[in-house]
Formats: sequence, structure tokens, C-alpha cells
Amino acid sequence: MPSALLQRPGRAVPAVSRTAPRRRTRVFALAEARWAAAALVLFLVALPLQLTGAPAWSWGPLYAAAYITGGWEPAWAGLTALREKTLDVDLLMIVAAIGAASIGQVMDGALLIVIFATSGALEALATARTQDAVRGLLDLAPTTATRLADDGSESTVATGDLVVGDTVLVRPGERVGADGRVLTGASEVDQATITGEPLPVAKEAGDEVFAGTLNGTGALRVKVERDASDSVIARIVAMVEEASETKAPTQLFIEKVEQRYSLGMVFATLAVFLVPLAFGAELTGSLLRAMTFMIVASPCAVVLATMPPLLSAIANAGRHGVLVKSAVVMECLGHVDAVALDKTGTLTEGTPRVTDIRPLDGSGLDQDSLLALAAAAEHPSEHPLARAVVDAARTRGLAVAGMRDFTSTPGIGVTATVDGHAVAVGAPARLLDDTENGAARTAAGLEDGGRTAVLVLRDGVPVGVLGVADRLRPDAAATVAALTTLTGRTPMLVTGDNPRAAARLAAEVGITSDGVHAGLLPEDKVESVRRLEAQGRKVLVLGDGVNDAPALAAAHTGIAMGRAGSDLALETADAVVVRDELATVPTVIALSRAARRLVVQNLVIAAVFISGLVIWDLAGHLPLPLGVLGHEGSTVIVGLNGLRLLRDAAWTRAAKDMR
Repeated sequence: MPSALLQRPGRAVPAVSRTAPRRRTRVFALAEARWAAAALVLFLVALPLQLTGAPAWSWGPLYAAAYITGGWEPAWAGLTALREKTLDVDLLMIVAAIGAASIGQVMDGALLIVIFATSGALEALATARTQDAVRGLLDLAPTTATRLADDGSESTVATGDLVVGDTVLVRPGERVGADGRVLTGASEVDQATITGEPLPVAKEAGDEVFAGTLNGTGALRVKVERDASDSVIARIVAMVEEASETKAPTQLFIEKVEQRYSLGMVFATLAVFLVPLAFGAELTGSLLRAMTFMIVASPCAVVLATMPPLLSAIANAGRHGVLVKSAVVMECLGHVDAVALDKTGTLTEGTPRVTDIRPLDGSGLDQDSLLALAAAAEHPSEHPLARAVVDAARTRGLAVAGMRDFTSTPGIGVTATVDGHAVAVGAPARLLDDTENGAARTAAGLEDGGRTAVLVLRDGVPVGVLGVADRLRPDAAATVAALTTLTGRTPMLVTGDNPRAAARLAAEVGITSDGVHAGLLPEDKVESVRRLEAQGRKVLVLGDGVNDAPALAAAHTGIAMGRAGSDLALETADAVVVRDELATVPTVIALSRAARRLVVQNLVIAAVFISGLVIWDLAGHLPLPLGVLGHEGSTVIVGLNGLRLLRDAAWTRAAKDMR
């Protein structure tokens, strides 16, 4: 990935935006995609004309145009590599296609051209989309900040000009311009983009804040502690770039295989052509034998031996709500033997909900009246906890009374007058002086259970406590159990949430205490993944937020939750669970393993056919029609075998296999 991605875009983004704006490269904005589409259309028009016996003048030019539109880029790339004394498979396929056309097998050559052109276009699109996502991430951090001078005067400066020790003012609704520590002020800061926490975090003097996070209703004076290039969000971008580049050794291995195969094919074809000539054979016969050899030894059957099972598995997974981005990813999923799971938005739904309603003795309230009272006071508030309380009242069909004199105090709560009573709703630690009373004990009990406690006071007297928590997905426990069965070890929980909430959720889903890693920043998640990989594990990371993107990129395979996933997570991940159905994750892993088994079967079939035809051509006289029939026959066999995974029964079988 180019280092230019780390350069800040020139335009600012409105502070109210929670996620990075979507910058998606259109498919046909890429030249590779346009050329591949043109070659495919020409091929699909020419093929039926040829098969229906139309005269050659009607389909011949179309095939020729397909050769040119789909083949000129790989041919140019191959010639460029050849000038650097490197022979790659792209050039080999172009030569094979031209060779096929030279002996009348125009359709075979065109098919090779279309396959390679389409593959190149998909690779270019994947690269462009990843670059889009990284650029969009940088937009989370504002381009300007309000710097305070020693005399209290304000000036607007570029965030890139801020230095360690500067003091900046962050007004309500603005994004924090730099990593630093709060000097004065109190507010709630939505830092889900960095830590993944589902609720805004109360910030006051001494607390750390991160660039790109969204300030709430209070004003903060922040002392800058890191340069812009060293901020957490900049490090996320750098780690995504670094982790993407660590996949290069695999690509280098593939290129070495291509190089050896290409050289072998060239020398073998030349030998088949030249050796008979040296012993007095006719030129035409030697050329025909060499072209036949090039046809039967071409990698079409090998390519189709690998791709149909993987592409069929991709299509089947797509129908069931899992978008796997490439055949390489589908194959890699089958190698997974360790899993790291995010908490918020992955194992949980990512939306706070009221889980407990506890009226206090002597309040005279039942659950419904307590909830209705709290909802009336919270109704004007935009805080996520307030929305959870109001939504809970609506779900129960409760009548919410009118209110007046509403005020909101960051980090404390809200107050309002409801039916003539002064009602306060907020944090127990801020509203209670006595930690030994019943309200404090009730709140502490809820917090020990991993809930966020919300205290309700009427006329200064505690009347009840609400418990709010992020709800566990219904299929979370079953998914953890299935992943444990598939990989042979319990998944690891990696989250930015607090340890108490993480431990409670882990216990609910069946993750052991030694597998819980809480309070993590993005780089900590990456380190957890790398520790597993250092043990020789193939790690799958499942997450949804910007804070998960570095770990998704660093892992052997990354899967993002699609419904609420951030742009960067969706683009960085190798696969996306579109419908947020966790149970599909172990199923797609089992389907990948089934695809790998079919790939092995197909490679054996292809190897037997190719070896047999090559030996026949070299040791005897293989008629060209039989060579083409054998070559195409093996292609059809492995193709049909691979298409077995298109059936819904294959998904059902994979779901059973994971149990």
C-alpha cells in the first residue's frame, strides 16, 4: 500500500459525523475493470455464434477483439517483466492463447484471456477499496483545532501543527484534535472509533482523550501529549498498512511457483518443437505437435480445478449472509486454528438496553412506574443511556409524562420536573453521598454483574436503580462452542471494554478467564494476535469497529460484522457477515474445509489428465482433436465437481459438520 495514504486529505469533515465518510472507488473507474468487462462481453457474444455454426467472419473478429482488450495489459506487464529477466504466468498465458489461435483453437485462447483479465481487475478493485478505507479513516480526525495561548486567547490552527504541550479547546459536538489529557472541564466522549466501547465515557481533569473521538455536551481543555503523526488514529492507519504488507511473502512464494512453471513450459514447448526438427522431422508436424503440447499442458484444468470449488463456496456463503472477498480468503478460512473475538458489536448487539429495573423499598413505585418516571426525565436527552431508557418505556407501551426545566450535566446526568416532582437520573457515584444505603448497594450489585447502573431520584430521594447493558447476541454461546470444536481451542476475547464487563460476558458465552483480554487499544489487540501467531497459529479475528481494523489486517484471516461495522473494518476484513448472524462464521469455516477437499480431488483429476495427455503427445502421436477433447473434458469434469458446493445442501452439511 502506498505511503501516500498517510497524507491528510485537504477537506474537513463535519464534526457530527461518527464514522469516516465513504470514499468508494467505482468498479468501472478502474481501467483493469473496463478492459476485463469488454473482453468478457466480446467473448460472450462470439461464443454462441461459433457454437451455432455461424460463419467465421461473424465471430472471428469478436474473438480477436477479446484477445486485444483483455490481453494487452497482461502482455505488456509480461514483456516488462521479461525485460527484467523475469518470466511470469501472465505472459505464458498470452503465448498459450496465441498458440491456441494459431492452430485454430481460438475459443480456448479467448477463455484464457478472459479469466486472467477478470482476475487482474478483481485484484485492482480490492487494492483500491482498501486505500479508500484508509483515506476515509484519516477524515475522522479534524483538520483544525482551537489552540489556547497562555493569555487565554484562541487561534485556529491545523492539527498537524500542534505540538506536545499545546493546550486546545474542544467545544461540545467537536472532535478531539489530538491525543492528550484533560486539564479542565467535564464531558462524555464517544470513543467507539478507538476503543470500541458502546457508551460515551465520562471525561474530567486527568483523563486521557484520543484524536478523532467525538465530544459530548461539555467543553474540555486538553493538553496535547502526542504529535499528530503519533496519535492513536495515525497508528491505526500505519498498522493496517504494515499488516497488509506482511502478506507479501505469500505472494512472493506464488510468484516463484509461477516463474518456475512458466520457464518449464517455455523450454518444454521449444524442445517438443526443435528436437524432432533436429532429427529431420517436417516443420509442420513439429509445429503441430508443439502447439498440441502447449494446449494439453496449459494450466486451464489446474485453474478450474482450484477456482470452481472456492467460487461455489463463496456464492453459497453469500446466499447465507457471508461475503467472502476472494477465493484466496475462502481457502485461508479452512486453515484457521485459533479465533480472537471482539466484544461490542460482535458478541453483543452494540446497542445499550435496559436489563434491570429495581424499585427501592419505600418508594411506592413498581417497575413500570419507575421506568416511566425515568423515561420522562430522559426524554429530551441524546445520551445513549437515555435513549435506552426511553426505548425500554416505549417497548413496554408505557405512557411517558410531560416534563419541564430539563437540564443535562456531563458526567452526572439529567434533571427535570415531572408531574410537579424534581426528578434526577444519572450516575450513582455522582448523585449519592452515602455509599452504605440501599440505592448504593443495589447499584454496586448491578455494576458487579457488568451492568451500567442508572440511579433515579425523586425530590432528592432515591426511588430506584436501572441496569443498562449491551445485549448478548442470541447465537453467541453456540458460535463460541462451534468455533471451539472446529479449532480445538476456546476463542480469545479481545475488547476495549472494562475487565468486569468483559469477564461477565465471557462467562456467559463459554470463554475461559485466561482467554479474556480487556481494556485494549488497537495496538494491544494486534499484539494479542501476533502472540498467537508466534505460536504457529492461524488466527481468525472477528470484529466490527475501526479499533478492530489493525487486528483484522494483521490476522491470518479477518471477518467483520457488516450491519454496524465501520468502513475501515469492512474494507480491511477478508470477509463480512452481512446479516450479523454469528452462527454463519463457523459454518463458513466448515464450508471452506469442504472446498479444500474438493480442490485436492480436482487437482488429482487435472494432474492425471494433463500427465496422460502430455505423455501421449511426447511418446506417441496425440491427434489434436483428441488432445483438445481430453483437455476440455478434464476441464468440464473438475468444473462440475467444484460446482457441487453451490447447492444449499452443501451449506447444511457444513453446518452439521461443525457440531
